[in-house]
Amino acid sequence: MKIGILTIGNELMNGRIADTNSSFIAREMNLQGWQVETMMSVGDDFETIKTRLHYLLTFTDAVICTGGLGPTADDITTAAVAKAFDLPLYTDEKVLACLKELFIRFNLRWTDNNAKQAVFPQGAEVIPNPVGTAAGFVLPVQEKLVFVIPGVPSETYRMLPEGVIPVLRRYFPQPVRHSIKQTIKSFGLGEGTVDQRLADVNFDALGVSVGFYPVFPENHLVLIARSDSLEQAEKNMQKAVDEVTARLSDSIFGYSEKTLEEIIAEALTEKRLTIAVAESCTGGLIANRLTDVPGSSVYFERGLVTYSNEAKIQLLGVPPEIIKQHGAVSEETARLMAEGVRRIAKTALGLSSTGIAGPTGGSKEKPVGTVYVALTDGAQTICRHYAYRWDRKRNKLVSSEAALFLLKNYLQGKV
Repeated sequence: MKIGILTIGNELMNGRIADTNSSFIAREMNLQGWQVETMMSVGDDFETIKTRLHYLLTFTDAVICTGGLGPTADDITTAAVAKAFDLPLYTDEKVLACLKELFIRFNLRWTDNNAKQAVFPQGAEVIPNPVGTAAGFVLPVQEKLVFVIPGVPSETYRMLPEGVIPVLRRYFPQPVRHSIKQTIKSFGLGEGTVDQRLADVNFDALGVSVGFYPVFPENHLVLIARSDSLEQAEKNMQKAVDEVTARLSDSIFGYSEKTLEEIIAEALTEKRLTIAVAESCTGGLIANRLTDVPGSSVYFERGLVTYSNEAKIQLLGVPPEIIKQHGAVSEETARLMAEGVRRIAKTALGLSSTGIAGPTGGSKEKPVGTVYVALTDGAQTICRHYAYRWDRKRNKLVSSEAALFLLKNYLQGKV
């Protein structure tokens, strides 16, 4: 089955909002074994929506549209779809009653323009919205389907698997094939190096497709195994995962959708370890990432941004002579920062970062991108030196990743 994707909204065309819906829908269609032919974005314009819809339907079996279902004047998608196929609009009284009940339940002020979200083209089947106010719909058109769902990503992410895919399967029944998806996340190797290391793996022979998705500073591999037999799909996937692991094991940190900080959170919680962080070049980013995980108060005690030399001396107890002799950006300072924050916080672990984020401040001996991260448990202090080449923002992000990767490896007994 061939799918077209049409995202609608002026905010997409003027660059105010990035289109994340298309990539999500394409991934989900691919996982189902369906082919996405084209992805397009258009503004809130009747004629443009009409022409693009008719164009997409010439070579696809279904078009999935997102956006423009709200109550405001620029939300014209429903009316535009109806006009494109010369269909009258009608108000679904059941949807309208549910909408009003929702406003009452959440103590929201009702205005008459909200009734617009209960209006649909004649012949459309309503697709409920479990996380928002605007319902979607599917419209059969000449043995093809036009789906329209809200453009808010959190709503798209719920309504596509729960509302759109079941309807697609109902209208276009096909032999059941089992699909298994496996995400493998790595850090420390460039995309080209990852590709080179995997060059000798014949994924096609294993019955597995592979996608490379750089998500700076990480590289994600998405493997999809399909087979008429679930057992065979699982066997194929395991073989593919084993091949990838054998070649990338030193850089892999996860085999799921979990973030690096979520993996760390589970390990710290399981081991009942606490941690404190002292940061310089990362400016609190490590602490921010560690505390992004719900329940982080169980293991995270404190984070200090000791940006200046004085802060490192006064708050962490780094001797002035160490900074004078070796510099604030040095292995010696990084080690003492980690040991100092662990000592004052009385935690099991201390983690630190110091470096030159740029674009200024570098030297011949210590160029921009020079970074040291250190981790201590009281018995040993581990330090790593990195040389990055990015802009300031990415240097900070990759440095925080390096610190967390070191922490993850320690928790898993790999250092």
